[in-house]
Parts: sequence; C-alpha cells; structure tokens
Amino acid sequence: MKTIIFLALTTILSIATSCKSTNTKPSTSNITTEEGTKPEEPMNDDNELKDIQLTKTERQLVNSNNDFAFNLFRAIKGKKSQLVSPLSITYALGMLNNGAVGETQRQINEVLGFGEAGADAINEFCMKMLKECPNLDKSTKVYIANTIYMNKPYKLKSNFVKKAQKYYNAVPETRNFGDGKTLDVINKWANDHTEGMIPTILNKDEFDPSMISYLLNALYFKGTWANKFNEGRTSEELFNEKDKVMMMKMSKKLRYGNNDIFQSLDLPYGNGAYCMTVLLPHRDKTVDDVLASLDGKRWNEISRNMRSALIDLKLPRFETKSDIDLKEVMSNLGMPLAFTGRANFDEFCDTPSFIDLMKQVARIKLDEKGTEAAAVTVIGMRKTSSAATPEKPIEFYADRDFVYVITEQSTGAIFFIGQFTGK
Repeated sequence: MKTIIFLALTTILSIATSCKSTNTKPSTSNITTEEGTKPEEPMNDDNELKDIQLTKTERQLVNSNNDFAFNLFRAIKGKKSQLVSPLSITYALGMLNNGAVGETQRQINEVLGFGEAGADAINEFCMKMLKECPNLDKSTKVYIANTIYMNKPYKLKSNFVKKAQKYYNAVPETRNFGDGKTLDVINKWANDHTEGMIPTILNKDEFDPSMISYLLNALYFKGTWANKFNEGRTSEELFNEKDKVMMMKMSKKLRYGNNDIFQSLDLPYGNGAYCMTVLLPHRDKTVDDVLASLDGKRWNEISRNMRSALIDLKLPRFETKSDIDLKEVMSNLGMPLAFTGRANFDEFCDTPSFIDLMKQVARIKLDEKGTEAAAVTVIGMRKTSSAATPEKPIEFYADRDFVYVITEQSTGAIFFIGQFTGK
C-alpha cells in the first residue's frame, strides 16, 4: 500500500481557484485523445455549480489561512509519505480558541492566519464552511462535524458552550471518563462521522481518564472525478525508478501550468466545486523545492496562470493512512503557550487547563473513479499543575515524488494537501 502526505489543510479559504480560472463549467467540446474522439459528458443541470460568497476581508483571511496550510505541511513533511488536514485543525483549534484568553488566544489566532481579526473571524469562517460546503456539489460528499466530551465533575463556561453550539454545531456531552466506555464512545463518533475511514482516533494508551475534556473535529470528503480514468488502461509501472505502483492513464484536455520548479495539473470532481491540483517537480527539482516556493499569494498565481491543454497523464492509484502527533508541530509554528502550564483557557471551563494531547488521524483512497479522504483531529485538555509543559500532448508523468492539493473552488480553501513518495 502506497502512502502519501495529505494535508487536509483545514485552512481557510484562499482566493486561489485551483480548478477553474473563473466560475466556468467544464468544457463540453469534443477533443481528440488516444482513445479517439469522444465528447465530454455534459453538465447535469440538476447539479449546478455553486459558489461560497466571501467578503474582501474574508478572502484576505483565506490567503493567510492557506499560508498556515503550507507552513503546516512543510513542518510535518518527511521522507515517508504522510497525510494531514489543516482545515480539520482549524476547526478543532477554532472551537477551543473561544475558551482562550490573552497571549494564548493571540498565538492561536496568529498561527491559523487570523491575526487581529481574532476568534470571531475564525468562528464566522468555520460556520460558513460548515453550512455551505456540503451543498456545493450533489456528486461530492463533504461532512464537517465537531463535538466535545467533558469529564465529570468539570464544567464548561456558559459563553463557551453557546459559541460551540452556534458556530460549530457542537453539543458538549458530559461523561465519567473512568466508566470504561468513554474511549469506545469517542472512537465510535470518529468512525460514524468519517464513513468508517477513521475507526480509531485514540488507542488505550493514549486515552487518559484524568483528562478534563476531549474536543474533536471530523472532516470527510468523497468526490468522483469529472473525467474518470479507464480502469483497463491501469498497469504496473515504476515510481522513482525503483518502486512498483499501479499507474492510471488518461489523455484529456485539462487545466495545466508550468514554471521553472514544477508542472501543475487540475483534476476536478463532479461539477467543479472541488478539485485536486497535482504539483509535479521537474526532474532536477524536489518536493522540498516545490514547498519552499508556496504560500497563499503564490498559490493564487499558480491558478491564474493555468490554461487548458491536451495532457497525456499518468497518475498512481494509492491509499494511505497517517497518525500525526501535532503538539510539537503546532508549538513550533507559533503557539507554544497553549501546551504549557502557563496557558490561559479561563473562558473554556471552571478549571485551569492546557493542551496535553493534540493529534490527527487521516486517510485517503485515490483510484480511477475518484477520491475518498477523511481526517479526525482531537485535542485533549488537562488540568494545569506545576509539572505541566490538437496540440501535441504534454507529457505529465507522475512517476516520481509529487505534491497534490484538494480545494473548494469558489473560495480557494485548501481541504487537503499531500505528497506521494511511493513509500
């Protein structure tokens, strides 16, 4: 089973429109391919493309949050493929951030890219995405869910509960964490809200009955390619000149870009509301070179410079799962205070607390039909103590390490970003 780094950038919207330059529908013109001249399937009128409307300020915040997405991906990327969802992190931290005060909240705001706009802006963005993302494409499933489990006898602040319910649709549940059942309840919630892709978010060693609370976000995505691959053309080929992968193939007119570091290619889902963008380094470049060149502004430029071209495409079929400890990563990104005994979450509950556990489990399946991906982020809060811390086809052969990004198109929000290394 091949792995990939999949950055469920829970990030917030970027002006970038990775799979469309404007809100245009996929072309219905005939094109010549290796399989002959075939008309593309017409757009289903019952699945009209919809946009999420953003204010100018919201678009600026999206850019900043996409900066967080790329920063996060650079921080977790290693030689081995992994997968992470920044958007899921944004939801989990955004919800908890309503309980943060002072410097603790300022650091969280800065890391997520909201700066002076603060917790209220994060709340509004998350609420808008929560309500509208599931309804943009009838052929693409998007679920976003949040919840809070509270340990007896600790109590949440009333204002925190109101915001959790209003902006995150999260209804806190109080349980006795020592009842021997709470771990199963938490894992069942993760399983139920990811269509079974994430059956376990915490194992027995990670679950601690003495925790004050566990806050969770689940993000699920299932999209069908607008242009499906022909399974009959899939065959085994070498990846990085050494590893064997099942390589899918297609000759199609697709949105394409090229610069001095990498080629870029858009693969839309359904009606075009969501899209995967593949970033393939030139043979004298690396994934590190690609990532070093990316931020929110650059991401927008990449999309604007893409054009329609006939592509001879090869793309690996793969599936992977990752389990990432986020405490050190998020601390290094600029919010170290939240993980120490000096954290100030006075608006969260009636007991001084800090983040003692923060992790994400994510999984993706990519094949000839489409993509299914899910991520669950969990934050464990502990009581503070003194001990705490007709053209010629352009060859686009993804036969070496590459990066990919899945976005919502009208906002440019990055849902996932990943790397496939064949390992």
